[in-house]
Amino acid sequence: MAPLAPRNGTALCGNVTRRCSCRNPETGKNYGKSCPKLTNRRHELANRADGTRREFRRSGFESSTEATKELNKVRALLPVPDEDDPAGHLSISDLLEACAKNKEPLPDYAETRRRYATGQSLHSKITVTDWLDEWLAGKKRLRSTSLKRYESDVRVHLKPHLGHLRLDRLRVADLDKMFEAINDANVEIIEQNALRRAALNELKTIPWKGAENRARRKWLKASIGEMPPFRKPTRTNSQHTIKRTLRAALNTAIAQQVIPPFNPAEHVELNPASRAKAMVWTAERVRHWERTGEKPSPVMVWTPEQTGAFLDQVATHRLYTLWHLIAFRGLRRGEACGLRWMDVDLTHHSMTVATQLVQSGWQVHEAAPKTDSGERLVALDAESVDSLREHQKRQRKEQARWGSAWKTTGRVFTEDDGALLHPAKVSLMFTRELEAAGLPPVRLHDLRHGAATLALAAGVDIKIVSEMLGHSDTHITRDIYQSVLDDLAREAAEAVVKLVPRQRRTRTSRKGEQPHEAKARTA
Repeated sequence: MAPLAPRNGTALCGNVTRRCSCRNPETGKNYGKSCPKLTNRRHELANRADGTRREFRRSGFESSTEATKELNKVRALLPVPDEDDPAGHLSISDLLEACAKNKEPLPDYAETRRRYATGQSLHSKITVTDWLDEWLAGKKRLRSTSLKRYESDVRVHLKPHLGHLRLDRLRVADLDKMFEAINDANVEIIEQNALRRAALNELKTIPWKGAENRARRKWLKASIGEMPPFRKPTRTNSQHTIKRTLRAALNTAIAQQVIPPFNPAEHVELNPASRAKAMVWTAERVRHWERTGEKPSPVMVWTPEQTGAFLDQVATHRLYTLWHLIAFRGLRRGEACGLRWMDVDLTHHSMTVATQLVQSGWQVHEAAPKTDSGERLVALDAESVDSLREHQKRQRKEQARWGSAWKTTGRVFTEDDGALLHPAKVSLMFTRELEAAGLPPVRLHDLRHGAATLALAAGVDIKIVSEMLGHSDTHITRDIYQSVLDDLAREAAEAVVKLVPRQRRTRTSRKGEQPHEAKARTA
């Protein structure tokens, strides 16, 4: 270890091969040259990983006293690792060398001992940004959709708000500030979106003719051009996703002993996440939509009559069987596009959902079902089996027509040349067909929700419905379809009352009483 020099030029030697400050515990005096540790390498910086020697140099102290204090700190840190821990000696020597090179203060002795004792990295100055980059680099094996969600949360929220903080000093209060800032930004985004929407609506009302109107339109267009574009607020559900991403990253840091075993993301309190409830397109809701253009809920499902009208509309479509399976058996879009003939058993009226096609950007790749419970056996009704057989015959004719140019993928639903069916194309075709049928709008995924609604309305047990959909728990099914279940409960209540024979029904108001009822009351 090299000298630490004060500014007055007096050199303070730190070479322990000549001098030692160790004291004899019996006499209290310095050992001096007789120190038993003079040959102990724990008094020196360990060689670098490549074998080259190194030293700790620091100067610029106001006095030799300050230089002595600094040297004593170095001497105290060197013996922190056990004697038989060469990796520990190398790590603390790397730490000291980095402090000298970057002219940083020496690490705290007690904190360094704690980190060493708990097996954590001695380099405590890693930032949240550094760790998130390292954590994401280790997630390359994730499915692309999950990885993109992680990357988006990190890029848009975690790095801007927390990236500059030291990872080991991240606190719950820091996360609270981040979510407060996100909510403040939401207010601004909503206000800016409203202003832009109002300006666009006003622009639509201004006639094209007339110099004054043209000038007004020109000014309004210029104003709209200076406004921020429409942006999507970070709602409560998205905030929970951000929290889960950070929690996963910090759990990995804890598992690798990079930080102490405390995860601040576990203790952040957010408003409860909400799951959109499925609602049926009743006549009143359809009238409201026709009048205002507003959907009562993000998740809307058709009535049995509306579902029948759609299936009649697509009855001659080459992908009719795909719509049929989603509408009645509740397949996800990717599961329907990825369904293989090898997983369909027409003899025993069943099919296995074992794979799906996932869209990443515009690229499509094969992946396992969304969850472990998503891999499931689905029973098929006779009508679905007949439809699959007809579809198989049609596909064989298409294969014969294409000949050697046919692309063999083994999929049930393909392009007419056998190529994989792009999930986005399926959604586009679905939207066109429902508009042609004049039906109230639903998403393709809502057709799957409709399958669950039909099954529940038919009296199928919720456990069976949950397994058909590939939900991991019946609570998920019950949560999504609570409004449907409430409707069924009311119908069941009415049915129970009607089972009991009565001579007269309960009165609802005195005005509607029959004469004999009024007489009975008087008596």
